[in-house]
Amino acid sequence: MRYPAPTDSEAIPILAYTLRRSVILIASLLIAAVVLFVVLRLLPGDPANALLGVGATEAQIAAARSQVGSDQPLYSQFVSFIGNLARFDLGTSFVSRASVIGEIGDRMSVTLPLTFLGFLLALALAIPLGIIAAVRSDRWYGGLISVVSQLGIAIPVFWVGILLVTLFAINLRLLPSGGFPLRGWTNFGEAAVAMILPVLTIALVMAASVLRYVRAATLDVLGSDYLRTARALGSSFPEALIRHGLRNGAVPVISILGIELASTFLGAVVIERVFSLPGLGSMLLLAIQQRDYPNVQGVLFISTLLVLLIGFAADLLQRFIDPRLRDRGAGTP
Repeated sequence: MRYPAPTDSEAIPILAYTLRRSVILIASLLIAAVVLFVVLRLLPGDPANALLGVGATEAQIAAARSQVGSDQPLYSQFVSFIGNLARFDLGTSFVSRASVIGEIGDRMSVTLPLTFLGFLLALALAIPLGIIAAVRSDRWYGGLISVVSQLGIAIPVFWVGILLVTLFAINLRLLPSGGFPLRGWTNFGEAAVAMILPVLTIALVMAASVLRYVRAATLDVLGSDYLRTARALGSSFPEALIRHGLRNGAVPVISILGIELASTFLGAVVIERVFSLPGLGSMLLLAIQQRDYPNVQGVLFISTLLVLLIGFAADLLQRFIDPRLRDRGAGTP
């Protein structure tokens, strides 16, 4: 079965679903902001401690609390927090006195390329290998691909990073073991070389997981009636699989890809630690150690926002591809 693109009449339920999903996105973001505010305030200690040294006097403590706003009632702090978020103002770091949103933007220039390049490379590996593992499941190499992917799922991501560093940086001395140029992407050559091993680490681990889902979805397609009908009507196997199978098999995989991409973004902190990259994860860990509440709040809020946006985009893409989901959104049985 080949699904057409949505017509003008079908665009109405898609628009209605997009509006409903947008409301859910905003509500989810608001709930996440409330939870973030409450959890950070439940932690022991005072955020003013980030500004104080050992042996601070009572006057210095009071001045520091007034500076960070921790001397205000919780409801006043919450109203100020939500108001700043509405203006997309994440505040100023207690320690560096730099703008939180500016510092997050600098760190994003490492974390986002790391995540998305790893994701794209994982797709380039997982999709063809997953299809081969399903189509040639009766051959030795089809079974070998499945076994290797299962092993890849079982190996922790930091192990893969350490193995790649040992092989390519220590033994072969082809690539750097970690670090990132101080000038960032302005020194494009060094930055690109520094990203090779981290991106490859993410890609290998993600590809092992995605490959399993691609293989399962392809096996479902191979056993479908519409594929057999297309073959009976004279289509060759590759033509029937490409024209009628890939789009159907892509629908359940898209939601998995959204989850994998979100998980990879959140788990980039591990890779950044292994390869000493100045990304969002290292910023969060440093902020937690320094009790720098604005940085902690900013990183967690932006991370939550990106995860919710990934899920939002995956849902919309599913409904664009599969008209059955569009009909469900319109109330058609």
